[in-house]
Amino acid sequence: MHVETGTAVKVERIEINSEPLERLVLVDFYLPLATNKVEMDLLLINDGQDLVSMGFNKIVSYLSNEDRLQPLLCVAIHCGPDRKNEYGIAAAPDFKGRGAKAALYQRFILEELLPFIYSKFKNPFREIAFGGFSLGGLSALDIVWNHPDIFSKVGVFSGSLWWRSKDRSEKDYNEYSDRLMHKQIREGDFHADLRFFFQCGTLDEGEDRNRNGVIDSIDDTIDLMKELLRKGYREGIEMVYLQIPGGRHDVPTWSLAFPFFLEWGWGKT
Repeated sequence: MHVETGTAVKVERIEINSEPLERLVLVDFYLPLATNKVEMDLLLINDGQDLVSMGFNKIVSYLSNEDRLQPLLCVAIHCGPDRKNEYGIAAAPDFKGRGAKAALYQRFILEELLPFIYSKFKNPFREIAFGGFSLGGLSALDIVWNHPDIFSKVGVFSGSLWWRSKDRSEKDYNEYSDRLMHKQIREGDFHADLRFFFQCGTLDEGEDRNRNGVIDSIDDTIDLMKELLRKGYREGIEMVYLQIPGGRHDVPTWSLAFPFFLEWGWGKT
């Protein structure tokens, strides 16, 4: 176990031996100091290794020292070597078979990680959220959407919302029906307590499949938000969208976006 203490947050690193994933999972706990007697919220984050290079402890410490953040335990889950299979949508892999272990990863979250956290931190959490970057963002959204009884918020940064059941080169490819997360939301139920945060950068990628002058990652995100709008979620209330001019598909861009996400979800004002 490795423990690092910053100005307002303690970082504790542990390993969890996961039975469904058949590997050790590295997990970092970003714990606010002096929280033994206060209620906290819980935020799980995929691709936790990116938070190290992001200097996430400094971000949380700054917001906490400025008294802008409610007590929040952040749990950063490092990805494994088979990331493209563990992250994805649990219901089905994509057209290349990627995401084949997403259901196993979901089991790790629900049956191993959360029970471990509950046993480690005895005080109950007021709410539980999940966030992630790129494919990790898709994974977080899939888990939250399918478990509204557990989670209340999700943060999707440069989400891989293009995840599809058919290659675009196939003659019968249909944007409406073949984007898997869009279809799942369209066919799912409205859950009144869910809140959504989406982020994209204008330089997130270079592809523009429909040649409308908007890159695909932004189109996919906006289209998914439209599906949520049709369900009854309101923009600016249950869901927000942050677009960063010049933002790329990288850690420096996500480090700019993350404070907005934290203050949106757990800010004091």
